[in-house]
This record gives sequence, structure tokens and C-alpha cells, in this order.
Amino acid sequence: MSKKTAYTQVPGANPPMKSIINRRQILKKGVAVAAFAGGRSAALTAAQTPTAVQFPDRIRVGIIGLEGHYSEILEATKLVPQVQISAIAEKSEDLLRRVPRTALLKRAKVYGDYRELLDREKLDVVAVCGENGMRAAIIQACAARKVPIVAEKPLALTLGELDQVRSAITAAKVPLTMLLPMRFDPRYRRMRAVVGSGEIGEVVMLAAQKSYKLGSRPEWMKNKASYGGTIPYIGIHMVDLMLFVGGRDFKSVAGFQSRVGFPEMRDMENNAVVVFQLDNHGSASLRLDYLRPQSAPSHGDDRLRIAGTEGIIEHQEVTGLMSTTSKQGPQPVTDLPPTKLLFVDFLESLYGKTKHALSLNEIFRVNEIVLKAREAAETGRVIAL
Repeated sequence: MSKKTAYTQVPGANPPMKSIINRRQILKKGVAVAAFAGGRSAALTAAQTPTAVQFPDRIRVGIIGLEGHYSEILEATKLVPQVQISAIAEKSEDLLRRVPRTALLKRAKVYGDYRELLDREKLDVVAVCGENGMRAAIIQACAARKVPIVAEKPLALTLGELDQVRSAITAAKVPLTMLLPMRFDPRYRRMRAVVGSGEIGEVVMLAAQKSYKLGSRPEWMKNKASYGGTIPYIGIHMVDLMLFVGGRDFKSVAGFQSRVGFPEMRDMENNAVVVFQLDNHGSASLRLDYLRPQSAPSHGDDRLRIAGTEGIIEHQEVTGLMSTTSKQGPQPVTDLPPTKLLFVDFLESLYGKTKHALSLNEIFRVNEIVLKAREAAETGRVIAL
């Protein structure tokens, strides 16, 4: 595997996304949050809209697979109207029914095979979504055509596939990002800044949770060959967030996973626990489940807690962002940075030559970690990272 890269502490560095404000709310509420946080004007700030970057008149985007977080691309059109969805590759008739009902998709040319789309369309960016099992092969095909890629996660379902993707991206020198929008959420960016400032001292323990309602799931998620596991599929969000916010790397991992009840879900685990040793001998834990009751007020319940030698900062949907230090008791943290979208940040890096907030080293490192975490849960062994 590649050189192990720690996520360094850079206070106020570019972003996370999701929590109290979900993806559909973020653009609507982002202005209000920014105004509240620092008493600023409700007008969009430079950090919220890419006015400093001169985009071409049209940015042609192809979407391969209509599952996952492709809404990140659609939401970006509100800030970068030059983005046009030129083509879509999707085999599912059910999913294709969305196309004529979605204003941003209905003018796109539809293909049944992603290879035909790549052969016929001249694209500026391609979004690789869809089911997990095909992603590694599709990314390699896109890299061969030297088209910048925004990919769903995980990039691959095995370490061998991940090495192939890494080699293809490196050889083609093609820009790549991955849909990890939580690190662009103002709350997690603020947590990162607090940790980086030294306010809570040296990071000793991290704890994260992602709990989802099960709802109705597609067939590919019920098959290990096409799903790959709950740890790499949803755990990757929180692993990235712990690395990004906590500023420490992971050295080893152990875990458990299973499906209890819900026999119709077959191979899809509905619970998993993963524990990590930090590079300073501290520890981290991650809880994942698809057990959130349908009566709950939101689809997901994400939590992140960072404990250091001088204090704790944590976020829960119920309590918001709270800080407790050796110098003062529990306090709400309200001075949040402005909102930004992952895909907008990626486009700025392509056309404005800015540095994208999610590096290739971080992308490949977090994929490696979650695949080894799944291996640890499958084998009952402690795996070195």
C-alpha cells in the first residue's frame, strides 16, 4: 500500500458537511448560519460563492449511476450555474424515471452503458456514483480518458482494486475527489479549528457514530459482492471526519460487524463497531447502525466527540456543538465558518488552481483504513494500519 499520510491539524482549513443541516437545507440555511455565527451580513461571502474564479461558460458533467450523493453535483449548480448535466449512464428503469422529473437532469442524454457515454461524450467532469461493486472499474475507465473525477465512496471494495485505482489515477495525472461532504460542514470545520488551536490540549480519544433508518434498500446493497460492507460504505464518512478533525493518524484497528434480524437484508450488516489505536497511543471508536427508528425526527444521527488533555469538544444533533475545557464549563460553540460545497471546492481547484480541501493522499488513506477495518471485523484480528 502507499505511504501512510496523517491528516494534519490546520485551523480553519477547508471544510465538512451534514448534521443538523442536511444537504437539502444547507444552501437555504447557510447564509443565516453565517450571519448568526459572526454577526456578518446575510449576503453570500466569498467563501460561499466562487466569484473569484473565472469558470468557462459551460462545465459539462456526466453522471454514471443515479444512486448515492450525486445531489452534491446538482446543488452546486445554485452557486456555479455553468455546470450542466450533459449525459447520464444508468441501467435501472426505476432510477431513470427520476430524469424527466428533475429539471437539471431532463436535458441530459441517457446511456445504458457507461463505456458508450465515455466514448461519445466530451466531458469536463464525470461523477461516478451508482452501486459500489462497479466503481473501481469505472474510475479506471474515466482516468484512461483523462477526465476529472468526482467519485462516490468507497473507491474500491478490495485492497487490490484500490491499488489499481491508485495506479490509474497516478499514471493519468487526473484530478480526483471523493464524496465526503461531512468535512465541509461548518460545525466540523469549527471543531477542527478548535482542536488545531490547542484549546483542548493533545487529542487522546475520539468517538463517532453514524446511525441511519433502514428504510427501503436496493438489491445491490443486500449482496456483499456489490455492496462491500457497512464499514466501508458509511463508516468511511466518520473515519474521514475523525482524521480530519482530530489531526491524528490511526495505527491499528479491530472490529465487529453483523446483521441481527431483518433477514430480507441478507448480506448487509446492520451493526458494526470499530476501534482504532492512535499514533500517540490514544484510542478512537466508531459505532455504525441501520437501526434508527422510523419515528425518529431525522434520517440519520451523526455524533463526533474529541477528548483531549485540556478539554472536550463534541457535536450531536440534539445538543449542537459544545465545548468543555479545564478553564470553563460546557459552552455552545456558535461562531461557525461559512458554508461551502465539496463539488464547488473541487471545481475551484480545477479552474482557479486553488488547493482542493480533500487531497489524494487523504482519499486513498481513508479507503485503505476502512477496507482494513472490514478485514479486522471479518477475521477477528487486530490489523496494522
